[in-house]
Amino acid sequence: MSLTYSSYLKIDELLSLQQPISAGPEGPEHDETLFIVIHQVYELWFKQQLHELDRIVHLLAVSSPSEDYTSDVLLTWRRILTILKTMVAQIDVLETMTPISFSSFRDRLESASGFQSPQFREMEYLIGQRDRRMLAMHRDNPAALERLERRLAQPTLYQAFLGYLRRHGYDTIPEEALAPRDDQPPPEGSGIRKALIAVYRNADHTLTQVCERLVDFDEGLQEWRYRHVKMVQRTIGAKRGTGGSSGVEYLRGTLFQPLFPDLWNIRSEL
Repeated sequence: MSLTYSSYLKIDELLSLQQPISAGPEGPEHDETLFIVIHQVYELWFKQQLHELDRIVHLLAVSSPSEDYTSDVLLTWRRILTILKTMVAQIDVLETMTPISFSSFRDRLESASGFQSPQFREMEYLIGQRDRRMLAMHRDNPAALERLERRLAQPTLYQAFLGYLRRHGYDTIPEEALAPRDDQPPPEGSGIRKALIAVYRNADHTLTQVCERLVDFDEGLQEWRYRHVKMVQRTIGAKRGTGGSSGVEYLRGTLFQPLFPDLWNIRSEL
């Protein structure tokens, strides 16, 4: 049998994965299909974002003045940031669901929550938001737990970036800042800030672009978190989250926490 569009993309299998659990005399609640589709699409975007971020980390780790992959890094960042904008825009679609339509099937979700997404947790660990306590969320999923443990043992995106700068001559970045940090905040310090300020002041436009793409990503992810908070507030108000979290209150606590503090802090010194 020759390859077709449907067989290549496994369309039949894909379309069979939307299985509403709400039931009634007239069938499942109408908006549950939308809810499932949106969140499955998010998981596909998380998969692609991990794929692209892993490429960024690899390219930063092997790039040097003698063998420079910065142009590939910047191209990959462009894709990541474009996907992130699409992820933000998806919230507009989800907000077409009213509080009443969501409440018609919400109770059937029991403890299921986006808070439990292994892929989003992988993204957090990869970009440096590491908290070992979150592993408990995935103790019933050995494959996910193994992936997350592996992420914790690896350097973060920011550490790959700092190593990249160090190899490009910014040697005030201490070597210890590049070592894997199992459950700690992103590395900060005067040596790192000195190097970042030098990149901007040296008018090294290529390296400055790499710095700015990290800031773009940080800002874009904060935008996605903010829109997510407002969408949840709009849909369930002050109710508790389905995964046992405090709902909006918990999500608000994730806002305005920069991924790369030194890249923001140096702005007042430039």
